[in-house]
Amino acid sequence: MGYSKGTGAAWIIGLLLLFDQLLKIWVKTHMALHESIEITPWFYICFTENPGMAFGIEVVSKLFLTLFRLVAIGAIGVFLYRLVRRDYPFGFIACMALVLAGAAGNIIDSVCYGVIFDHSYGQVATLFPEDGGYGTWLHGKVVDMFYFPLIETTLPAWLPIWGGQEFVFFRPIFNLADSAICVGVFLLLLFYRDTFSRGLEECFTWKKK
Repeated sequence: MGYSKGTGAAWIIGLLLLFDQLLKIWVKTHMALHESIEITPWFYICFTENPGMAFGIEVVSKLFLTLFRLVAIGAIGVFLYRLVRRDYPFGFIACMALVLAGAAGNIIDSVCYGVIFDHSYGQVATLFPEDGGYGTWLHGKVVDMFYFPLIETTLPAWLPIWGGQEFVFFRPIFNLADSAICVGVFLLLLFYRDTFSRGLEECFTWKKK
């Protein structure tokens, strides 16, 4: 049983990483920075890069963020392995696999993209450029592309502070890895809060039976 759950988690992680990286590489090698493709009036492929957290939030230095992500991925990987060994419900394991895959997808950008791509300002980037990349190891930028402007309007003039300003919902641009993290965390909070707490307590004071 543990083997089948572990295999399922591996498939989730592997497929998400594959599709996430294929999409990012396609965007980098086919679009210039800030170029967009309209899929529908409420869905665009809009190429942006960010050095920070999910959805472009930046609060700490790039090097610290990358190292923190590497440590976090290691901890989540150990946690997931021990969950499988202790035969936790597969739904819970799948949620943790989503979080791990999302974190790993973005850390690949942060660790490698500065070296394997040249810049995308006003041009389509080249994979493995002869003159080297736009940055160094651990200083790559995360590629984002999904933009869903579901509502675009101008706020009423009578509204205090924001009156007359443009309003867009949903404004952040994100990628498949961000989506995996958000879905995984949302499902954990919705269905597995108690299981998560119990898992942390058991797995990090874990002794082999």
